[in-house]
Amino acid sequence: METDYDNIERHPLEPFLPPNARLLMLGSFPPPRRRWSMDFFYPNRTNMMWEIFGLIFFGDSQRLVDAERKTFRLDDIVKLLTNKGIAIFDTACAVRRLSGTAADKDLEIVEKTDLPRLLGQIPLCHDIVCTGQKSFSVLTEDYGVPVPKMGECNEFDIAGRPMRLWRMPSSSRAFPMKLEIKAAYYRQMMETVGLLQKQ
Repeated sequence: METDYDNIERHPLEPFLPPNARLLMLGSFPPPRRRWSMDFFYPNRTNMMWEIFGLIFFGDSQRLVDAERKTFRLDDIVKLLTNKGIAIFDTACAVRRLSGTAADKDLEIVEKTDLPRLLGQIPLCHDIVCTGQKSFSVLTEDYGVPVPKMGECNEFDIAGRPMRLWRMPSSSRAFPMKLEIKAAYYRQMMETVGLLQKQ
C-alpha cells in the first residue's frame, strides 16, 4: 500500500502517565486541531468523556466543564486523574486522516504506540480501557485479545504482564447512548478496578 507521507499526522500530545496509574485509557487519535477546546485528551467540546467523569466522580456532569469559556476545567481534570491513578494515551502515534474527521473509520494508522514501553512507565497498571473499534483492533491484532462485550473485560498478556482489556461505550456524541447510561458502564468498571467506591 502506498503511503502519502506529506499527510502523516503525528500525535500532538505526550502520554499522560501518573506514576501511580492503575488504569490506562487508550483512544484512537485526537480530533483535528480545529476541534480542540483545550490542549489535552478528549479536547472536543462535544465529546462526553469529561461529563462522564464529572458524573461518576462528583455526581455532577458539569463539574469538569467550563461552559462560559466553552472548554473543560483542565486543572481539575489533571488533578482528578493524578489522584485516582488514571493514565491516558492513544493506540496510534501517527495517522493519515482519510477525510479530515476524527472518526475511527477515517483514520489510517501509520505508526502504532509501543504499548510495552508505555506500560513500563506505569508498573502498577493491569487494566486497559478502549472505547473505539480502531483502538480495539490494535490490541486484537497485536496481542490476540478478543474484543469483550460492552462493559466487560478479557484477560490477556503484554510482555509477561497480566492485563485486563475493558470495552466501554464511546464518549462521542455520535455513539447513540444517553450520558447516564454511558456513565453507568464507566462507574461499574472503575469500581471493579478499585478506583471508585461501590455505591
